[in-house]
Amino acid sequence: MTSNKKYDENENSDRNANDINQTDCSDAGKTEKSLVRGVFHLIERIILLIVVLMTMGAVAFEIHAIYIAQTLSLADILLMFLYLEVIGMVAVFYSDRRSAFVYPIFIAITALARLIVLQGKDMAPENILYEAFAIFILAIAAIILIRMRIE
Repeated sequence: MTSNKKYDENENSDRNANDINQTDCSDAGKTEKSLVRGVFHLIERIILLIVVLMTMGAVAFEIHAIYIAQTLSLADILLMFLYLEVIGMVAVFYSDRRSAFVYPIFIAITALARLIVLQGKDMAPENILYEAFAIFILAIAAIILIRMRIE
């Protein structure tokens, strides 16, 4: 009976050691995951800052080109809206990440509308129809994403 008791004690101590090792590993895993998330979060913020700075640079170049040419066209105004939407997308990404998925769709809709407006006279009618249909599909996708977010 004493040998069984020693066997049980050894088995229990082995189980306790395994439990402690698993706990240590899971804590190490949590720490590693937290560290990796922090690094990716920092990289994400740096890239978003670069996107905003590049967009602001593009706005400055566009304003400079308008100033040098002394003319303002519809293409310039629509391009400014695209820049504005990119900056808005970054701002929304910081405030509510769930809404960030809809903004690229809005940018695509604006870009397609800009393409239709600027090249509408020179394009084949079926191409205008295809782009209008693409805008329609993007609008439906935006509506679905917005509805899914609310519910």
